[in-house]
Amino acid sequence: MASNWYKNAIIYSLDVKTFMDSNGDGEGDFRGLEHRLDYLAGLGITCIWLQPFYPSPQKDNGYDISDYYSVDPDLGNLGSFVEFVDKAGDRGIRVLVDLVVNHTSNQHPWFLRAREDKNCKYRNYYIWLENEPRQSSPDTVFGKEQGGNWEYDEMAQAWYYHTFYRHQPDLNMTNPDVQEEIRWIMRFWLKLGVAGFRMDAVPHMLREKGKEKFGHDPHNLLREWRNFVEEQRKDALLLAEVDTEPEHYRDFFGEADQMHMLFNFYLDNFLFLAFAREEAGPVIKALKKLPRPGGWEQFATFLRNHDELDLERLKKKEREEVYAAFAPEENMRIYNRGIRRRLPPMFKNDRQRLELAYSLLFSLPGTPVFRYGDEIGMGDDLSLKERNSVRTVMQWSEEENGGFSRASPEQLVMPVIREGEYGYQVLNVHRQMRETNSFLDWIKRAISVRKECIEFGRGEYEIIPSGDPAVMIHCCRWKEGFSLAVHNFSSRECDIVLEGKSLADKEIIHLIDVFGDKVYEAFDPGSRRIHLNKYGYRWFRYSSFLS
Repeated sequence: MASNWYKNAIIYSLDVKTFMDSNGDGEGDFRGLEHRLDYLAGLGITCIWLQPFYPSPQKDNGYDISDYYSVDPDLGNLGSFVEFVDKAGDRGIRVLVDLVVNHTSNQHPWFLRAREDKNCKYRNYYIWLENEPRQSSPDTVFGKEQGGNWEYDEMAQAWYYHTFYRHQPDLNMTNPDVQEEIRWIMRFWLKLGVAGFRMDAVPHMLREKGKEKFGHDPHNLLREWRNFVEEQRKDALLLAEVDTEPEHYRDFFGEADQMHMLFNFYLDNFLFLAFAREEAGPVIKALKKLPRPGGWEQFATFLRNHDELDLERLKKKEREEVYAAFAPEENMRIYNRGIRRRLPPMFKNDRQRLELAYSLLFSLPGTPVFRYGDEIGMGDDLSLKERNSVRTVMQWSEEENGGFSRASPEQLVMPVIREGEYGYQVLNVHRQMRETNSFLDWIKRAISVRKECIEFGRGEYEIIPSGDPAVMIHCCRWKEGFSLAVHNFSSRECDIVLEGKSLADKEIIHLIDVFGDKVYEAFDPGSRRIHLNKYGYRWFRYSSFLS
């Protein structure tokens, strides 16, 4: 089995507790998720990324973990987890789990013992100061909402460090015992059948905090973890959350000895700037700044995730452009850097623009990652606090609670959207399965074609000049073939001529139209002319066996 299977994967992100409830308690569970595996297989996905399902006080959507070796009892148990993983594997679907080890919950037994006894080994699992820090570090992710990085603990009579919320004390990554604990956690879940880990907050783990110092290059930790997981399972994957400037991405890939994949936050910022301006330039410039992944490296491309749309990599003026286009009201924004909306409401449910965005997701260099509900165009609920606006439950049918649960509405772990064009009565899986030309049907076709156009995932990419500032052409070559995509970011029709010098006449003659926003007139290799509707897109493919 090839170790770089992830190059042509289709990754689907979900939260077990908001996906499907099997027992009527108002919270999704592994039995419910298992029941929906045939749906996911039919969608065409090849990998599921599970958000945290571990025991947790649930003060941060499960990212505040109190036990790394178990399943939240409301979601199931280790037996139901293993059964789900096995049955997913029967359908050709791998499973990734979130590895959240930058911090724990303040209810984790390690932290509770660290508070009680300054001489126990767990004290050094965390980062402490006996004296009040002179000033707060500027490294807290949530800024003024958390008031700095240091929090005083009355029982410990000391200050502890937190990068995120004050109820999430950071682990001390310089401590060899903590490093060994992380290896035990990895080993445990790999033995239960997972294909790898989505690693949370990786750059923060490598920062020196307080008085704690690494005695070596902190990236050695990533090298050790890479070696360790591959010893346990040869095709194991480490997919890292690394939101940084493009010149630093190479630091986390290393020499094909650190992370296998990195989320492409930088490109995502400039995708939305391009959507706001209706120009291709921001995407093209971003791609040119990114390092070229090698044979064992890959970017994970995405549009939206379970958090805010983070626009931190944009300049202030650029961020304001995106706000004006997609988050004109203050309630739609968060943390002075992001947008707390799902994509369809941002695009005013414009089907053409949504197709354009997902056509880019599935054809840009890298591995596409999308989220539960994206395939039917789910909306958001801005009445919910902070990032919960994009975490409403999955909408399966016209039945009460969108078919998610038999519980009463007030028992649901998160609300279902009930009103308007995104309400479950009009927007749900079952309805779109019955309708011809639904967005769900379109997503299935896009995934199917993307899996055939393996060059988009595995190939070396090239930007081909289009002669039109609204149009982007990119070509991905792998072995003897290539796939080529043309996208019009604007609300006007256009015609462009395919003039790339790297495209030989014998290749142009055998270009095949494989996917588009409509059935266009057949491509004429003589004129090389390509017509596009407003927000139009076309994919072409060349294989040497046709020439």
